[in-house]
Amino acid sequence: MDSAYVIKKPIVTEKSTHDTEESKYTFLVDRKATKDDIKQAVQQVYGVKVDKVATQVRKGGSRRTRFGYVDAKVTKKAVVTLKDGATIELF
Repeated sequence: MDSAYVIKKPIVTEKSTHDTEESKYTFLVDRKATKDDIKQAVQQVYGVKVDKVATQVRKGGSRRTRFGYVDAKVTKKAVVTLKDGATIELF
């Protein structure tokens, strides 16, 4: 899988910002991407060494609108741990 399509965007929340002190960064990734694809994409795009990758598939629930029920998309997020205290300047 092409690394330009693996990482969609970084997730910036209070918890993910706190995890940057421990060299952990959270990204929204493509659902079909494997841990190896995510590791290669982060190393290629940001130029850092990745220690490990943890993924989570978040199920999209249904919401009620005035037109009926709408299903939210299923997304996948990845928490990437970097080696030796490396940092990404984006955060």
